[in-house]
Amino acid sequence: MSQQQARLQKIYREKIVPELMKQFGYKSIMEVPRLTKITLNMGVSEAVSDKKVMEHAVSDLTKIAGQKPVVTMSKKPIAGFKIRENMPIGTMVTLRGVTMFEFLDRFVTVSLPRVRDFRGISGRSFDGRGNYNVGVKEQIIFPEIEYEKIDAIRGLNISITTTAKTDDEAKALLQAFKFPFKN
Repeated sequence: MSQQQARLQKIYREKIVPELMKQFGYKSIMEVPRLTKITLNMGVSEAVSDKKVMEHAVSDLTKIAGQKPVVTMSKKPIAGFKIRENMPIGTMVTLRGVTMFEFLDRFVTVSLPRVRDFRGISGRSFDGRGNYNVGVKEQIIFPEIEYEKIDAIRGLNISITTTAKTDDEAKALLQAFKFPFKN
């Protein structure tokens, strides 16, 4: 196996797995929770009136994720929002493997500290099954986005999917990855 490995992947295998085995009393290393995927999702409501907005959102998400996102379409018409069926309303990308670990590394070490008035992220955003969601209000916290070239400030949702059975296991896993949770 001579495939490339991310820095966090190595830390996970060498440090985090033994720590979590000791903390939760797992018998096998296959019981230890691990990250399966990270999904980045950007809702683009302005795309209803202007088609160019979607192109900007796709290019922003491509720079942030390092791979091309898919454009999500509306499933049903909503008259109040002037949305017809199959209109482009958002963009999303799913990261796995090395790209997932590299994104997580950049997110925790570079992007989160760039948030204004940052005091840590909420420890309550777990879904009960060991998955974690965090919303980012501005895409400009990512160093890949050039501030002069953006057309509008857009937020995005980051969903981290793990194999953990409980929220406590998932929180311990993310804390081992140096996630800055509030006390």
